[in-house]
Formats: sequence, structure tokens, C-alpha cells
Amino acid sequence: MSTFDPTTKTNRRGFLSATAATAGTLALARSVHGRGAAAPKALKMGVIGVGWYGMVDAMAALKVGGVEVTAVCDVDSEHLNAAADQLEKLQGKRPATYKLHAEMLKKADLDVVAIGSPPHWHALQLIDCIKHGLDVYEEKPLAYDIREGRAMADCVSKSDRIVQVGFQRRQSAAFKQAAAAVKAGKIGQLVQADVQIHHRAGTKDTTPQAPPAALDWDLWCGPAPKIPYSPQVGHKSWRLETTTGHGHLVDWGIHNVDATRMMLGLGMPNRITAAGGIYHLQGKITTPDTLTVHFDFDRLPVVWRHRLWGATEYNPEVNNGVFLYGDEGTIFVSDQKWVFVPTGKSAQREEHTAPADLGALHMANFLDCVRTRKQPDCQIEQGFQATATVQLAMIAYESASVVQWDSKTEQILHNPAAAKLLKREYRKPYVHPYQG
Repeated sequence: MSTFDPTTKTNRRGFLSATAATAGTLALARSVHGRGAAAPKALKMGVIGVGWYGMVDAMAALKVGGVEVTAVCDVDSEHLNAAADQLEKLQGKRPATYKLHAEMLKKADLDVVAIGSPPHWHALQLIDCIKHGLDVYEEKPLAYDIREGRAMADCVSKSDRIVQVGFQRRQSAAFKQAAAAVKAGKIGQLVQADVQIHHRAGTKDTTPQAPPAALDWDLWCGPAPKIPYSPQVGHKSWRLETTTGHGHLVDWGIHNVDATRMMLGLGMPNRITAAGGIYHLQGKITTPDTLTVHFDFDRLPVVWRHRLWGATEYNPEVNNGVFLYGDEGTIFVSDQKWVFVPTGKSAQREEHTAPADLGALHMANFLDCVRTRKQPDCQIEQGFQATATVQLAMIAYESASVVQWDSKTEQILHNPAAAKLLKREYRKPYVHPYQG
């Protein structure tokens, strides 16, 4: 039976515990430093990719404390200088700046690295960090293709390094409380999960043009195909470009897919179908603006949907989140809130809030594990499985076929055209890290 109180609109215990968790981020950092003892020497952090999320991660690390950002790396000199300026103001020391991550790893004094570059660079950069003996906070998605992800996971598993993958929703009290409610039988027999993030995607100029003078476009493209530059495929907008971000599901939807896997204890799907297309943003993006994916897991089906255009939602509250459907009720859960809707006309709806600073909590967990050598909340194998799950969805979409996945052999069965998409050949002179 459920231990949750159905007579209250807001679960006060859940609210207070989540609030305490947020307030406890700095307390966690202090506990890492030790009670009643002098704080240990600050961890020296390098950040690769400071145009956006690398700096979000750096800010989270400084908020947690016990960290000094000693080096930053970016292929855009304007990003590099702006990041160094901001960090100097915040910490009183200016970090060293580098254009090449290999040079930073060779010359800078580092203990840990946060990787916030686009995903087509993740594999090479993470593996280089591991070879230099560094612990890594790696942004999602783990890799661009499935074989890269496997090479990364294998490299980490053969080392003694701590790697945290940036699925911050693993710190969400709302997702954890919803998972506990399902386990307690609150919605009866769980039948299906629906996952969605509907979002109005902004677009920029798609006209091919010379890249900004501060940006080394050839280096930015790196091992990916070198496509003509335009603002629509450059900074931040690369997320909806096939050759780099690989689309909305892989970029943003992956968070809720991973959270669903976490809540329900799922591994990887064994059968995937996908349907959609570019219906409204034709000529502006190269990945689907409308997509439905059906993942068959052993336990239940999980259905993904997104729309990147269109009318105002009938209920904006459910734009971003996960529905868990049972035969006795439904749960909707998002980052900081979950709602229970029981069956029956007279049954009372419940709302539970669980506010938290998920980014700071996830970074605090990583830094704690770096100091204690415990394993973090999102180890690389979980990052691999979550990333490969959404990549299989894109393979099903791009091959217009049913994908059957064997998790033991990590092969697509009976579908040579889809199997070819497990690995993308690198642009020369870059060498793909998976050689199997």
C-alpha cells in the first residue's frame, strides 16, 4: 500500500526534504571537506567548451565550493576570453586559456575536467582526459554514435577514474518520489510510460556564410563532416543539426528518457520504431520537428513524443515530463513536481512539489566522489545506455525501419542498413576510437 497521504494537495514531507536537499548542496561540500578540519586543497578544474553549458557546469562547481577553475578551452576566442573574464571576477584568479584541448591537458595543472563541448567531440576529449589521469564531469549526450559511447565506457572501466555523466535529473526528488509511489502500488499495475518535451524551437539564419572571425570552424567541426557554416548550425543551434546534435530527442529528450529508465529500473529497449518528419521547419533544421518513438522494454512500452512548433498547449503544465499509466491511476512527473490522478470520479488528485538545484546537486555528487573515490550517481555505463537508447530511435527514424536491439551483443539484428548507422566514420585525420 502507498505511504503517501492522499488527503493533502501537497506532500509536506516531500517538499521539506527536497528543499533541504537544495539547501544541503553547500553542506555536502562542507562534509566532503571534513567536519572540524581545515578544508583540503581546492580541486583544480579545467573546462572544455565554454560557450554555454561548460560555463553552467563551472558555475555549479564554484557554487558547491572547493574548486578553482584553472584552465578553460574553446575554439572560439570570444567565448574563451569572456569565460576567463567572468571566472576571474568570481574566483579572483584568471584561468589559463587554450584553443586545443590536447594542449590544455598537457600544460595545465588539473585534477578534474568538465566537458561542455558539442557531442561529436565528446569521445575524443573524454578518452584524452582519462589517458591524462583526470576525473571528468561529462555533459550529455555521452557520444554522437553508439560505438563511440562503447569505446568511452570501455576506456573508463579500464581506468580508476571517476566519470559523472550530466543527467542532472538523477538528483530530482520529484522523480524519486514518483518512483517510490509506483513501487508502493499507488497506480496499481504499471502498463505504459509516455515521455515528452514539446518545445517551440527558435531558428536562425540558414544562409551559408563565412564563420565569425573568432571561430575556428574547421576545428569546431572536428571529426564530424565539415558542413557550410551558418548561424543555424553554429553556436547553440547545432542541437537540431543531424551531423552534430542529432535532434531534439537526443539533445533534450534524453533527460526524461534517462529519468524514466532510472525510475523504473530499465535497461535498454529490445525493439524500437519511429515515425515523424520535418513538417513545419522545412529548410531550417535537418532533424524531425515532429517525432513519435515506441520503445519496447522487457517490462513495458515507453513512448516518446515531441513537437517543435505549433499552437499553445492545451495544458502547458505537461509540456515537459513523464506520464506513468497504471490500471488504478496515473502519475505525471517533471523535474520539480509530480501529480497523482487516481481512477474514479470522486477520487482526489494530489500534487507534490519538490524544488531543488539539480545542477549543483549533481556537481556536488561528482566532486564528493572525486575526493572519496566512490562511484557517482550517473556512472558512464548508465550514460551509455541512456544515450544509446535515443540513438537507436534516430537509427529507426533515419533507416525507416524496425530496429531490434540485442543488449548482450550490442548489435542491431537482421537489419544491415540500420546496423551501418551504429558508427559514423570520422573526417580525416581524426580516428574513431572504436575499432571493433
